[in-house]
Amino acid sequence: MSEQLQKEPTQAWITTFAGTAINLCLGILYAWSMWSSTLINVEKAGQPMEGLNAGWIYLTNAQAATPFSICVIVFALFMIPGGRIQDRISPKFGATLGGLSLAAGCILAGLMKSYVGLIIGFGILGGIGMGIGYAAPTPAALKWFGPHRRGLIAGLVVGGYGGAALYIGPLAKYLISNYGLSGSFIYLGIFFALVVVVAGQFLKPPPAGYVPPASKVVQTAAQEAASTKHNWEAGDMVKTWQFYALVFMFIITTQSGLLIIANAAGLLASSAKKIPFFIENAWLLVSFGGLINASGRVGTGWYSDKIGRVNAYMLNCGISALCLFAIPTIIASQNVFLLFILVGVGYWQYGGGLSLMPSFTGDYYGPKNLGFNYGLVFIGWGCGMFMARIGGWIKDVTGSLDNAFYISGVLLIIGVILAKINKRPLHSRFLEKSQK
Repeated sequence: MSEQLQKEPTQAWITTFAGTAINLCLGILYAWSMWSSTLINVEKAGQPMEGLNAGWIYLTNAQAATPFSICVIVFALFMIPGGRIQDRISPKFGATLGGLSLAAGCILAGLMKSYVGLIIGFGILGGIGMGIGYAAPTPAALKWFGPHRRGLIAGLVVGGYGGAALYIGPLAKYLISNYGLSGSFIYLGIFFALVVVVAGQFLKPPPAGYVPPASKVVQTAAQEAASTKHNWEAGDMVKTWQFYALVFMFIITTQSGLLIIANAAGLLASSAKKIPFFIENAWLLVSFGGLINASGRVGTGWYSDKIGRVNAYMLNCGISALCLFAIPTIIASQNVFLLFILVGVGYWQYGGGLSLMPSFTGDYYGPKNLGFNYGLVFIGWGCGMFMARIGGWIKDVTGSLDNAFYISGVLLIIGVILAKINKRPLHSRFLEKSQK
């Protein structure tokens, strides 16, 4: 029997797709490899560039990974105040503030033309903008929908963030080629400010007392048991072991994705040494990854509503682990077709994690305080940046990323085991323990 659903208000869908548009701008992080591929030259590290990029200097792999890593950390930390802004002030204010901060960071990075400028502009200001801006649309949209839609809606909103690489990759390539590194940062910053401020005005939370429409199809016992009817406060949430399990699951699902994202252009260049077209157009793997990343968010969100969050998480991580183990062999064989497939699985798994984790948080701890609660869980995403940094160091020392891929695959297997033993906390039992 096909599932028939009660209709949500029009504003619910307006908020959802406005959030998608905002994330399409905030997703500049996933095009970082386009800038890093221009900046990296280990042999010339510290020497000035010429031509359109005069004023900039070449960087090592580890140096180029630093602004990216800082951005991820700051992003994760500012999801917490961003979530509070979304819950207490408005998602409109949070999205606007985040978009303007990101734009200011991009423009500053372009004007400073330095490693310090990249750290301050892209790493710190960009991270602040992404954190505050990203915290706004997903909780706002999820509050309009019941548990039976939660995975899909989270996937649609965050899908914009992953899908940003579809256009930012080739756009960054065009801007760097024609206006240099500085011009690419400045023009994208201005563009982002305009889009985010406009789209942010369409974000609205549901009115007080609003109850999301429920599915007309009776939920199974397993589905009902997987979602709470109590809205947990953050102070109580952090006293449950499941909160820390979700954070660690987020770390695991993130680390492999960020390792691939930070090195996507370089992976294609390494595998296509005999194919000049791919060497000159390494952005193709970045854009392909963006498509799969976005699809993985929507697709995983959709089937997690059907088969359960835990099963979806285990499926994604298990398959991705096998692919990570195989990537070094595929790179050595220079099989570009298989590289696209394996990297695509990694992007899908990573994107899927970003729709699963807000859904997990809503299922476990309720929708009312989702902005702040998810901001705390999102710390796991920021901690997942360690693998991108380690990957840069391993490549500088060994000349390849092989060992980083093996380590990342093992961690994904650990994630599968952890997801299997994780269960939703019961608020009644929590109260009993608290009163003892």
